[in-house]
Order: sequence, then structure tokens, then C-alpha cells
Amino acid sequence: MKIRIKGNSVRFRLTKSEVHRLCKEGSVEEKTEFDESFFSYSVVASDEQEALHASFSEGRIMLHISNVLLRHWDTNEKVGFYHNQLLANGRELILTLEKDFVCMDQTAEDQSDNYPNPKLM
Repeated sequence: MKIRIKGNSVRFRLTKSEVHRLCKEGSVEEKTEFDESFFSYSVVASDEQEALHASFSEGRIMLHISNVLLRHWDTNEKVGFYHNQLLANGRELILTLEKDFVCMDQTAEDQSDNYPNPKLM
């Protein structure tokens, strides 16, 4: 799982096995370790959310997604889910959850578990 954060937007990208695990087990999580602490991020299936919803607490970003939206995501062609979450201060947090495609340019990153890029077909 990868995340990209820029300003008030957070984008999560999941490999095939992570999408499968999220759909079957209800969650995926990653951790980045530092000397004194760690930062973690996760995607969690929820019966309480109708759209994407994010929270941040104790160094952890949690992205909640409806079980209804996740139904068959691991076997269908849907690329992702998108939502602008209204914050208490009146601003918006732009949320994206997508399948991770093979990059079109050269990269040293292992992409063996990524989805085939439709632009390369």
C-alpha cells in the first residue's frame, strides 16, 4: 500500500493482494518506522460509513470505506473510490482509494503485485 499526501488530499493505492485482503478480511495496514516512533496508515471496511472517511490519531491515518462499496472490488474493473470529506473547520479533505497500476515509466520499485496498466494494453 502506498499513500500520497499533498496539502488537504490523501491518496491510497493498493496492490492486487491488498485489495483482495481488504475485501475478504476487512483491513490492510502499513507502518513506516523511525528511530523514536512509527507512522502507520490503514484502510478499514466499515458498516458505519457510506463514503470514504479518514481520521488521524496517535500517528495513524485510518481510511474507512463502506462494506457495500467494497463488495466485489477485488474481482471487478472499478479503479477506485473518491470523496471530499467536510472537516469541522469548513475545509475539505480530498480522499482517494485506488487500485495500484504498473507504472508506465521505468522504476526500481517491485510492481509484480500491481494491476496491469490499461494504457499499456
